[in-house]
This record gives sequence, C-alpha cells and structure tokens, in this order.
Amino acid sequence: MAKKPRIYEYLNLVVFISTTLFLIAFQQKTIGFVLLAFGVVLLLLCNKDFRKNLSLVYFCLLILGLTPINTDTAFPHALYMGLGLFLVIFVPYFVAKKVYKNNLIKYPNLREKTWSKKRTLYILFTTFLCYLLLPLMLRSTNSYPNWIIEPGFWNLLESYIGLNIVGIWDELFFIITILAILKKYFPFFVANLAQAVLFTSFLYTLGFKGWSFIPIFVFALIQGEIFRKTKSLLYILAIHLTIDLVLHLTIVYLHYPHLFPFFIT
Repeated sequence: MAKKPRIYEYLNLVVFISTTLFLIAFQQKTIGFVLLAFGVVLLLLCNKDFRKNLSLVYFCLLILGLTPINTDTAFPHALYMGLGLFLVIFVPYFVAKKVYKNNLIKYPNLREKTWSKKRTLYILFTTFLCYLLLPLMLRSTNSYPNWIIEPGFWNLLESYIGLNIVGIWDELFFIITILAILKKYFPFFVANLAQAVLFTSFLYTLGFKGWSFIPIFVFALIQGEIFRKTKSLLYILAIHLTIDLVLHLTIVYLHYPHLFPFFIT
C-alpha cells in the first residue's frame, strides 16, 4: 500500500505547535481544544505508525490542557497538578512499551563513571550566566511574585524541593518523551523546535512572564541538542537542577534581599 504523503505529517506538526500555543501558553482553552480535535482527525490522513505514536503526544496536550498549571503548592491544587504531570509521563511510556511494544520512549542509564572537563566547564558557565541573568529577568518581567516564598528553613526547603521535582519532570517529559516521539518522524532540528515550543509554553504558564520566554526557548533548544550529542539523561538533569538551584536562590533573594545579598544584578 502506498505511503501517505508526508505533507500531512508536517501539517500535523503545525497543528501540534498551534495547539500548544493556544492551549498552554495563551490559555485560550476553546481554541486550543478545537485545534487539538482537528489534529486528532488529521492523524487519520497519516500512516499508521505516525498516527499511533502522535496520538500519545495529543493525549499529553489534552491532559496538560486540563491540568491547572501554576506554582501553587497548596492542597488540593498540588495533587491535581501532580496527577496531570505524572500521567503525561507514565501513560506514553506504558503504552509505547506494553501496548506498542517499542522502545521509542526509554530512559537512559543514569550511571556514568566520568565526565569530561568540557561538560563540567559548561555547567559552571551556565551557572554563572544564570547568576547574572535570572535576577534581572525575574525582576524586570515581575515574574518572581508568582512564586510565593514564606520565610523559615522548612518553607524554603519545601519550595526548593518542589522546584527540583518540576525540573526533573521537565526533562523526562519534554526530552525523553516528546522529543523522542517527534524526532522519529521529523529532522532533529524540527523536532527540537517543536519540543522547545511546548517547553516554553509550559514554563510561561507556570510563572515566567514577559520576555522570559526568549532565554527559556533557547535553553530548551540547547538541552535537546546536548541530549542528542551525549545521550546522557544524568547530564541534562545536572544542568537543569544546577540552574534550578540558582533560580531558587534568585526567587528567595528577590522576595527577601537580605537573605542572599551576593547577587549583583
């Protein structure tokens, strides 16, 4: 049987990106869900393998569209958001492995004996860059009030742990799940752009406002490229969690400048 024209696959990617922007970034739910439904119908014009795997991506968009995405850690919001974030990781992995019986979504080994000096220097460079950029970005966009930080050791520890959990989820979802699916059907650069749009849309809705989307989008692209070259989940997690440490210190600093007076921007 003749293979369906790839134009439908690329058209589906355009719909996916449009759905992401309206449903997640702009929070225009009606338009977003209409686009999502159109994308699902459009899958019928694509070949079977593309259709069944991209349906997992649309499932993730559906769940994220129904999930309350913000930085509120109070119950029951944290439970609802946590459940949504769990489902978009677990369901695609389970379906791909147990139902489709493929290794499209897989978790690389976290055990690595050594890291090159280049990797270590890159983490140090990004840490310094974030040290300079994050205070300026969060203050000028007035994003930092989106994170409610209560004083006290346990409150600060709780907010830090929560930030790290979301950071780990970011890499497991956007890189290990979404990018893994998209790069099977599209050139890596195209797939990476698409996952970066979703990554940026999620964080924009989470609490990063204004021009914050620019450095976030660049970071998402770089993380995808680093994973392509290294195949190291541990390394991209190390980069992300190091940045999250600086991010947490920055947020606390902007709320309570006397606690961390070592920031210069």
